[in-house]
Amino acid sequence: MQTVTINNLTKKFNSTVAIDNLSLSIRKGKITGLIGADGAGKTTLLRTMIGLLLPNEGEISVLGFNPVTQKDELNEHIGYMPQKFGLYEDLTVLENLKLYADLKGVEHDFDKMLEFTTLAPFQDRLSGALSGGMKQKLGLACTLLGTPEFLLLDEPSVGVDPISRKDLIKMVKEMITPETTVLWSTAYLDEALNFDEIIVLDKGKSIFMGKPTDLADNTKDFENKVIELMGGFNMETSPIAQDYSEIQTDIEYTVVADNLEKRYGDFYAVKNNSFKIKKGEIFGLLGPNGAGKSTSFKMMCGLAKPTSGTARIMGIDILKEPEKARTNLGYMAQKFSLYGSMTVRQNLEFFASVYGVKNTKEKIKKAISTFNLEEYENQPAEDLPLGFKQRLSMACALIHNPPILFLDEPTSGVDIIVRKEFWVHITSLAQKGVTVMVTTHFMDEAEYCDRISLFYKGQTIAVGTPKELKEKANADNMEDAFITLIKESEK
Repeated sequence: MQTVTINNLTKKFNSTVAIDNLSLSIRKGKITGLIGADGAGKTTLLRTMIGLLLPNEGEISVLGFNPVTQKDELNEHIGYMPQKFGLYEDLTVLENLKLYADLKGVEHDFDKMLEFTTLAPFQDRLSGALSGGMKQKLGLACTLLGTPEFLLLDEPSVGVDPISRKDLIKMVKEMITPETTVLWSTAYLDEALNFDEIIVLDKGKSIFMGKPTDLADNTKDFENKVIELMGGFNMETSPIAQDYSEIQTDIEYTVVADNLEKRYGDFYAVKNNSFKIKKGEIFGLLGPNGAGKSTSFKMMCGLAKPTSGTARIMGIDILKEPEKARTNLGYMAQKFSLYGSMTVRQNLEFFASVYGVKNTKEKIKKAISTFNLEEYENQPAEDLPLGFKQRLSMACALIHNPPILFLDEPTSGVDIIVRKEFWVHITSLAQKGVTVMVTTHFMDEAEYCDRISLFYKGQTIAVGTPKELKEKANADNMEDAFITLIKESEK
């Protein structure tokens, strides 16, 4: 039996074809993964299935309902979790759950839900103050209220650490019935490999439908097959790095954290954080959501004042000369922080002017080309797909050729090919002497780092090369090492 049947579906936005004559079906009682490149049409497809968008052509049936003419009837049977959680950030955890229960007209044992999601200790905290992983758990809990027959999850694990990702998958599997259908959009291909079926979209068309094991039975080969389906990857050198001259400095440690602390009342977001990064080194700051990584970044950029301690950028004290220190930085924030009402080009022009970039037109042209932003050049930044927001953020961070890069989850929400492109840029820049501090929840990316600091509950619990950390945890890969070392620190 099919939960979804789509025939010759087309959805256009002006001249842009988001869904192109698409036909597919989704089987009842299965978890189906939806994967594809940035802008492939994944979010558009999900929104069209539930009637938030109207198709230009074609037919669609969801649970026997036509979402165009029977949207209200359909909504009673589905649960939809959008990319931006769909939470009310000025309400507490418990207030969000109660509101969604009221909206769905259902009664629920909130104590049981809070215990199951491990959110009970935080039920009185505003959802806007939760970590990324906690927000995702709360968003998923709200979506699951009322035991919907069809769950549509738009990248529910984006920006979530490996431990929390496993918790989210476990949460879904334990709270649905054998009759529940799940459509799960994801950028994590190791997740998709474990689903019952997958759909690979490319430019609004389905290029593969079936069991993931029909492509490969292990993550590495599965990724390679998906990359091949999506057109392959052959980027060998970074065009951005070609514009860099070798970084010249006598300073051995270009980034130094000196006993940084950030305290809110009695709570330490960061405690006794000290490290040194050499010129041209890629230094990974890894840890679960809420560990204090982003707070450390903000303090080292001068965007948050430490309770105690300081940091030095190219030998410049961030507390004594914050503006001078920041001129040496390219910073990409975890949360999209560019000017949403300005177009892609206007954002690049603004950051180029702030940093006094010469040859502005040439630099912007190259940035737009390098990050494949031509199609979106004149669109407001807030309207970009998530992956293209990340591309624009990195382009703005690099526009002035800084000697130091702080990248807070730069690849969150981008597809597998763009992730590889980003890391070609990062590793090529490091070879030119650019110092890079980076956070990521993709543990395969941690292998690119020269050294890693594993951060938990505001403190460093392990430092070393990827090889050293794997040996310490007696693990074959960084994901297992990450989980093992975090759990051992709790004993």
